[in-house]
Amino acid sequence: MNPTPLWMAALADSAQTMTVPAQMRPPATGGRESAVLILFGEGPAGPDLLLIQRKDGLRRHAGQPAFPGGRIELTDASKEAAALREAEEETGLNPAGVDVLGNLPELYLSFSDFRVSPFLGWWRDPSEVRPTDTGEVAAVSRVPVADLADPDNRVVVRYGNGPRWGPGFRVNGMLVWGFTGAIVDRLLYLGGWELPWRREGLTDVLEVTPQGLRPVG
Repeated sequence: MNPTPLWMAALADSAQTMTVPAQMRPPATGGRESAVLILFGEGPAGPDLLLIQRKDGLRRHAGQPAFPGGRIELTDASKEAAALREAEEETGLNPAGVDVLGNLPELYLSFSDFRVSPFLGWWRDPSEVRPTDTGEVAAVSRVPVADLADPDNRVVVRYGNGPRWGPGFRVNGMLVWGFTGAIVDRLLYLGGWELPWRREGLTDVLEVTPQGLRPVG
């Protein structure tokens, strides 16, 4: 079992006041309620972050890396309970081994009209994880924070032919971008892990498909 390290407690405190990008600020009304679990653990290479990759062919966010999570159900006791339930359903993790330390501000995904409540967790007692919701999840990865912070793995992502850009990370055979990439970018900064990186010549372009935006190539 791993007691909560000081860096994790400090990250949980600072994350609650994270600046929300303008495009991710929730509207005054509307949006479907959902919750995600941003779970940090201690792996062989140091701190790591649990990510899933959604299956190709889904109606929303097909093939994208993401935090475990999903829609809040009427049977969920709380938003936090929904995040833990979804994480268990998608990855098979044991929620009893997770300490939820805080939450980030509510965020908004305009493409799918979700209001997202992100919960920050520490993996006190790690359990085996794998794709357990095989209809939606293609892969489950514990990604070292050092790999996410490595300047060689960072890119700038352009969304289709439009003017919007965002942070991206090439790790574990995935391109982490969009909502997840933006949150990872902020957490690296808040956790003191961010390293100087070269933005020029690092563009990855996303194309428009029937399932949404997808990496080109």
